[in-house]
Amino acid sequence: MKERYKLLIIVALFAAAYFVPWNSEPIRRSGLEAFMMLREYAREHVLTCLIPAFFIAGAISVFVSQASVLKYFGAQAKKFLSYSVASVSGAVLAVCSCTVLPLFAGIYSRGAGIGPATAFLYSGPAINVLAIVLTARILGWELGLARAVGAVVFAVITGLLMALIFRKDDAARAAGQVYLPEDSASGRSLGQESLFMLTLVLILVFAAWARPVDGEAGLWAMIFSIKWLVTAVLLLALTLMLKAWFSREERVEWVESTWGFMKQILPLLGAGVLVAGFMLGRPGHPALIPDEWVSSSLGGNSLGANLFASVAGALMYFATLTEIPILQGLLGAGMGKGPALALLLAGPALSLPNMLVIGGVMGWKKTAVFSGIIVVMSTIAGLLYGNFFV
Repeated sequence: MKERYKLLIIVALFAAAYFVPWNSEPIRRSGLEAFMMLREYAREHVLTCLIPAFFIAGAISVFVSQASVLKYFGAQAKKFLSYSVASVSGAVLAVCSCTVLPLFAGIYSRGAGIGPATAFLYSGPAINVLAIVLTARILGWELGLARAVGAVVFAVITGLLMALIFRKDDAARAAGQVYLPEDSASGRSLGQESLFMLTLVLILVFAAWARPVDGEAGLWAMIFSIKWLVTAVLLLALTLMLKAWFSREERVEWVESTWGFMKQILPLLGAGVLVAGFMLGRPGHPALIPDEWVSSSLGGNSLGANLFASVAGALMYFATLTEIPILQGLLGAGMGKGPALALLLAGPALSLPNMLVIGGVMGWKKTAVFSGIIVVMSTIAGLLYGNFFV
């Protein structure tokens, strides 16, 4: 970190300590909410979601051939193949807007084109099969169907627009990759490497398997009851693979790459969670911005209501599935159906912590354009949907 940035951080902390009226009840409550949200995130998401995701990102960076990444996600890859793979990835991963970040950083650092990479970045948290099913079940089939169709379409359009806007940057990256040396042979078969990556993904999926809705039975509840047993078996299988198929140098390189992603992402993520908690609080716990302001601004189907829902959703952090009970309460308080869809399309895929980390990975200009595209499309989708379902 450059010295001037360290100085700015010190000055900002001093100014906050000196000028912020911490003896004010709303400020103290907001400060408590910020740390309560950080604690909730640390307890519920870091070990089961983020840590497996970091190790997957490290494995992508070290073990996945750059030629393979460029074949499916590179700027010169066939668009139908790359966007098809990227836009449906969320159906497999079912991760939140922050857990997808290490995976995005991994494929982007290996040379993925900005279009397929951002399509993957959006689709990871947005196209969550369970979330879509619960949306249809709890909030109505119309909203569930609109969310599913909108998420897939958004992933493709967002990626295509990013590729068009930043085509010169992609061309420059592709030109630089021509001179990279060939990856050395690992001695492992494609099947072995595929099984290794699949095991890592399954560990993420089962470790992060969400608790079923109260009273819900069936396959989802059954899998949740044995999630840790399945995860333990997968971890044992992973250990055997690492010992049999990978050298000590490769294992060390994997851990170092994983640590590199953690150093890059975790500080920004923690700062973003603190800011989001201070401003907006946890569901049902008011912070600096009162809940009444949010609910009163989301009634009807006006342009302002849909835009406000998109922006609020883009800034708030939603853990996987938490957007559904939040919206259930907001709809009961008079929120329009159009703004509800706008929030569903913008919220799970974006958050303030998410934006801060994306900015560190691909630059603030690309991050601003990516976020703006999603906010604008979510607003338009909300307006259209609200006109059909009043």
